[in-house]
Amino acid sequence: MIDPIDHLFRRESGRIAATVARIFGVRNLALAEDVVQEAFCRALEVWSFRGVPRNPSAWLMATAKNCALDVLRRERTARSFAALGDALQSEWTLAPALEELFEPQAIRDDLLRMMFSCCHPRLHETAQVALILHILCGFSVAEVASAFVSGHAAIEKRLTRAKKVLAKSPALFDLSAPTDFSRRLPAVQRALYLLFNEGYHGAAPDAAVHTDLCGEARRLAGVLLEHPFGATPATFALAALMSLNSARLPARLDSAGNLVALAGQDRASWDQELVAEGLGLLGLSASGTEISAYHIEAAIASVHAAAARTEDIDWRAIVSLYDQLMRMAPSPIVALNRAIAIAQADGPERGLAEVHAAVDGQRLSTYPFYPAALGEFELRLGRSAAAREHFRAARALTRSQMERRFIDQRLRACDGGGELRAGSE
Repeated sequence: MIDPIDHLFRRESGRIAATVARIFGVRNLALAEDVVQEAFCRALEVWSFRGVPRNPSAWLMATAKNCALDVLRRERTARSFAALGDALQSEWTLAPALEELFEPQAIRDDLLRMMFSCCHPRLHETAQVALILHILCGFSVAEVASAFVSGHAAIEKRLTRAKKVLAKSPALFDLSAPTDFSRRLPAVQRALYLLFNEGYHGAAPDAAVHTDLCGEARRLAGVLLEHPFGATPATFALAALMSLNSARLPARLDSAGNLVALAGQDRASWDQELVAEGLGLLGLSASGTEISAYHIEAAIASVHAAAARTEDIDWRAIVSLYDQLMRMAPSPIVALNRAIAIAQADGPERGLAEVHAAVDGQRLSTYPFYPAALGEFELRLGRSAAAREHFRAARALTRSQMERRFIDQRLRACDGGGELRAGSE
């Protein structure tokens, strides 16, 4: 569980960094990050004696503004700060100009500008997500490395290279140009989708589910929806998918922290407010003629949410939706999930046939839930020895203790029968 102060710092770090980066210029991003760090250090020092203020967000932003003002006074003769222009020349104009740049609406816009800047077309998707985690979500290099199951040095190098790409831009992304906005929007949506999935299906060794990553992705999707250019049908569908899947997070782990498959989840613990929010967002996503992969995935999640019991799930509807998704955005994992849905609708023999016919096992050679699904099919067919071999292969590929414990449960089930557990997630 994240400490409330840590959660506050993470949430505020992106807002502060984005605003200060617009003032200092993206080429001075390191200077903006120093201001964020200084504001948090002052907060820890003052709050340890006086207690947390009634409005800690406002306190942090005011402190950051004062830190930025100190930097501007110290550096204005050595650096160029284009956002302030002639206001830098006089103390009478500097403070009022800075005050204007820290207005609430300007701060919200800056957060979105930074989000779009992080999704620079010259950066790979993983670098874009890493930047968003680090700059906008306040994750340390070590935490980003954990999220990506990568070494600290490798992530540090990736972030350094990505920041050098950003530094070549004269300023944060311009939100006022509809064409440029629309051109980069799909990359931003994709980065938020990957960020959410990293939390929901994470491979971090300490946990199989990172609710903080899911929460950050939902928060940033909400920021995107607040902008008129960002409130597209695809963005509404993406937000719907995040809300509907987030609703299931309380049931994905048991009290001991073990993964719980769809068939074994306690649906009473699903967050019904998030279900309602997701269904509402899905309705808003139908406002145009555009249908994206996010629409299809959100529709699949809505079918799961509509069933009061696991046995009430309309698997044929889900298969039909996966058929559409395979036509629109084919991938080995989509094909595997489609085969699992077919097995639920028509039996494990048919599901096994679909896996062999349609799933590229080579591309899933490191994905533990590919052999796990094969094991489930074999187990349901009563072929325990074959199931055991598949589960052993899956166990060798697991990426966390939670995944290993989940597969161990399925290995034990080989001695006493079992039902299909690797359900469409």
